[in-house]
Amino acid sequence: MQILLGVSVAVAQAEFLIQAQPKPHLLAQYNNAVATYFVENFGCRATQADGAALERQLHDRGLSRAGSAANAEVVVLNTCTVTASADQDARSTIRRVRRENPNAKIIVTGCYAQRAPQELAGIAGVDLVVGNSHKHSIAELVVPQVGGSFVPLAQVGVAVDSKIMVGDIFAHTELFAAPVFEASDPHEKTRPNLKIQDGCNNRCSFCVIPYVRGRSRSLKIDQVIREVDALLASGYREIVLSGINLGRWGRELSPRTSFATLLRTILQRTSVEKVRISSVEPMDWTNELIELVASSPRICKHAHVPLQSGSDAILRRMHRKYRPWHYADRIARIRRAMPDAAIGADVMVGFPGETDADFEQTRTFIEALPFTYLHVFTYSSRPGTPSAEMPDQVPVQIARERNRILRELANEKKRAFLQSFIGREVEAITLTHFDGEYTEALTGNYLKLIIRGRHEANRLLWVSVQGVAADALVGAA
Repeated sequence: MQILLGVSVAVAQAEFLIQAQPKPHLLAQYNNAVATYFVENFGCRATQADGAALERQLHDRGLSRAGSAANAEVVVLNTCTVTASADQDARSTIRRVRRENPNAKIIVTGCYAQRAPQELAGIAGVDLVVGNSHKHSIAELVVPQVGGSFVPLAQVGVAVDSKIMVGDIFAHTELFAAPVFEASDPHEKTRPNLKIQDGCNNRCSFCVIPYVRGRSRSLKIDQVIREVDALLASGYREIVLSGINLGRWGRELSPRTSFATLLRTILQRTSVEKVRISSVEPMDWTNELIELVASSPRICKHAHVPLQSGSDAILRRMHRKYRPWHYADRIARIRRAMPDAAIGADVMVGFPGETDADFEQTRTFIEALPFTYLHVFTYSSRPGTPSAEMPDQVPVQIARERNRILRELANEKKRAFLQSFIGREVEAITLTHFDGEYTEALTGNYLKLIIRGRHEANRLLWVSVQGVAADALVGAA
């Protein structure tokens, strides 16, 4: 039985979809004690940013972070659902947490929770399933009062009598995120990821993300500037801007604006030393954006441009909004403007209907372009997407072999790119050190760099490259 119930909370007003049987308040058993929590994240940078925001809210309400899920009273699992294996990872983790910590209250949220709440609610040990639509309300579920006591949710304006809280994600108009940091050691935190955009208005036939994250929405310029300034005040040197469809930032704002305008504003209004752009779709790499990235020494020379396929027929079946020749033109413009830039792509193999000829078109297309790395994925059918119903599903073994071929090609391109920097100087930000003799760093053009000697994290250094070891440059500052 499904009941649409109006619910008002401090941070949002929406309608919750209430399902399953009534149950006692989630935290009614905790009295006169500060609860401990642990948030475990799965998937992309956007999910990591959402998890960081959850941690910030829980911390600000006086809760204490546990060192692991095994010793936390409240465990929040922030899930991904982009592939079947991501779903399996979430289910396995739920069972592991219940086995290791049977008294924990388990809250499952994120993209999987938005897509299939009933499926998750049916797993033994799950106390509450909260979709992306109301992820921002989770802190309301564990509100500590004076003296550390918890009160029933009805007293804080949330009428929860079910295991499921999922609403219309397309009615969601706010972003929910906080900066995410590269390192786990608080003394070595560097390169925070700042999510400034969420959702997607595209409808690629294989992708479930628009259905679990909603329409594209952007953090307003003044809010972005405040977040950047706050990170700079904490001492950070490089900031990574991320989003679900980052290049669409600003399109729905009033007045309408562009991602290039945001970048220019960040450079003008803040003192950030390095800005890195995460993934931007090929049609959003405008001439203006390319010229801005190429001309500013404060923007990392790094372009991640999702491809998916080099076959025109497959791109059409995927409902992608560009053709191979459009994509090749964008990559050529980026390379001409930035000869040393990292250029990477997401590529999918095994999409329904992908023939040997289609795959060969993709392979030769990739071979001809100046990629420096690839993220190669095997197609995973997602319930509710058009591709799940398409005929001619590709056998798994064939898809895996195609994946292997493209990974080998990507490795060859990366090795050649690494070799081209021997004897040159590169700028990099230090990340962490190991063995007391070496420091790991990342160059502006997205190459792993091993620097001889121990260097403090979060420093920008010029390094002389002396050689290549495995998948990294080796040099001395």
